[in-house]
Amino acid sequence: MMTGNTALQSETHRLTSWEDLHALQQQIIEAHDPNQSRIVVCHGTGCMANGSAKITRAFQEALEASNIEAKVMPGIKTTGCQGLCAHGPLVQINPQGLFYSRVKPSDVEEIIQKTIVEKKPIERLLYKDPDTGEAHHTEADIPFYKLQHRLILKNIGKIDPTDIHDKITAGGYQALAKALFTMTPEEVVAEIEKSGLRGRGGAGFPAGRKWRGALAAVKKKGGPVYVVVNGDEGDPGAFMDGSIMDGDPHAVLEGLIIGAYALGAEKGYLYVRAEYPLAIKHLDLAMQQAREYGLLGENILNTGFSFDAQINRGAGAFVCGESTALFTSIEGKPGNPRPKYVRSVEEGLWGKPTVLNNVETWANVPLIIEKGADWYSSIGVPHSTGTKVFCLVGKVKNVGLVEVPMGTSLSTIVEKIGGGVPSGKPFKAVQTGGPSGGCLPYESRDLPVDFDSLTKAGSMMGSGAMIVMDEHDCVVDVARYFLRFLEEESCGKCLPCRLGLTRMREILDNFSHGIGSEKDIEDLQSLSKAVQDGALCALGTSAPNPCLTTLKFFKDEYVAHVRDQKCPAGVCKDLITYYIDPDACTGCRTCAKQCPQECITGEKKKPHVIDADNCIRCGICMETCKFGAVLVQ
Repeated sequence: MMTGNTALQSETHRLTSWEDLHALQQQIIEAHDPNQSRIVVCHGTGCMANGSAKITRAFQEALEASNIEAKVMPGIKTTGCQGLCAHGPLVQINPQGLFYSRVKPSDVEEIIQKTIVEKKPIERLLYKDPDTGEAHHTEADIPFYKLQHRLILKNIGKIDPTDIHDKITAGGYQALAKALFTMTPEEVVAEIEKSGLRGRGGAGFPAGRKWRGALAAVKKKGGPVYVVVNGDEGDPGAFMDGSIMDGDPHAVLEGLIIGAYALGAEKGYLYVRAEYPLAIKHLDLAMQQAREYGLLGENILNTGFSFDAQINRGAGAFVCGESTALFTSIEGKPGNPRPKYVRSVEEGLWGKPTVLNNVETWANVPLIIEKGADWYSSIGVPHSTGTKVFCLVGKVKNVGLVEVPMGTSLSTIVEKIGGGVPSGKPFKAVQTGGPSGGCLPYESRDLPVDFDSLTKAGSMMGSGAMIVMDEHDCVVDVARYFLRFLEEESCGKCLPCRLGLTRMREILDNFSHGIGSEKDIEDLQSLSKAVQDGALCALGTSAPNPCLTTLKFFKDEYVAHVRDQKCPAGVCKDLITYYIDPDACTGCRTCAKQCPQECITGEKKKPHVIDADNCIRCGICMETCKFGAVLVQ
């Protein structure tokens, strides 16, 4: 990997003032030739899964074997997730800003010759709008990016997350220096309060109020005080925090250091689930680099303020995303929640005042300190300020990482930025807030996406997962899936969660088999309310949300399962039958060859039939039919 800062990397020296930081930034900028071609390859999780590492190696090998003049020879930069995951692997060519999508290793030599040497775009690799077919040359031209307001994500996809020089060039650690040299700890806390920043982990508790509470606890009971990053992102369909840690680890670290300065903390913890090895690697490297430059550790920037942090790996328990369970895990005990008779800002880690915020919350702190609370609070809506990062997944054209101002409508996110459902039909529902969130129907498309509006609608912000469903998704099956997940992830410490979730899941299992009655629907609703009111921690109290919202907005679908023994979406296997439309069937025999039960018969070029008694309803026949002849009822 060539970053263009190799010479500077061998001259690392400890920074002792804000002037030193400015000087280093200027030195890095002057060492970089803005006219030099640079190949930027996305190494986010989605692109990596599609082979972007092979593309990077292909570029390296092709450049080493080429006879390109030295003045033309490009550098290669690998970045975090660039956002448009559905069209990866993504490659950008700077300084032209050309945006190539779905790149393959076989495209590399052509890119070098035509784009790097001849300075011409390759039309077939340009991003093409799925609706209009229009080709867009740069990221700024693509509606997916144009309609966003990227603050937290502004550097992700632009900088090399393993190179602190890239971060410093982009303004990294300037907010920390500003806080240390021009603000008192009290002024930092006041600025966070004034900004209206609310925790992005799901509860939406005001960050400034939490910080203020910790200070009051220290004054009353004494310290030390701890600061903790919650990187235990475990929601199905969520990868926001992981992408931030992968793609801009210094943003999280800088926010944590500023918080430590404001609160007088000397020790911090970054709790990251072990399933995020790349995030752990990049955070660890970021901390090493920050220590080398005097931005972390003893006597930061020669101000007399000392603070250090360490990474704790979570074992993958979903419940450890809950604050008290996370604390007990860091303490080396089983990650079980405990009653919150006293808030964690008073008695958290090791019984001491502790400020716990999630990854995205900490990444917001440098922005607020750098540009001011008034600037920040002007974005979003009055009680939900700033932006929010979402993972837009499911039945949507532009699957990916999205950042918009709080209060942006659901339809803007799903239909305009996300491109809508691939079939062109309206979406059926959107699950917000992960497994503990709710399913909002198409009729809620104009709902502003902010903390209070989602809660009022029966859902929640959660960490930011947003799963889009279409007419082929069954809400009973969706609720059943999330209940099963939460049942398995529950610690089982309290009775409402231990027994209540199991019974709720059993009722949903019965519905999917066509067993039960309309009385069971009422019982499910009643039980959901009981668990919501009686569970010990947020996992249990929010677990009924998928049931309650689907019962509220899609009750007719539940009734169809128990009264008519039909699954309107054609998902629940015991309630559906596959058949072949004789008018559409061409007799190509593809379905018959693929059927594992060999239950499809018919002569070649004549309509086929399915033996319903032997059919296991696997759906392979429908997936393989090119003529839409296989139907479900």
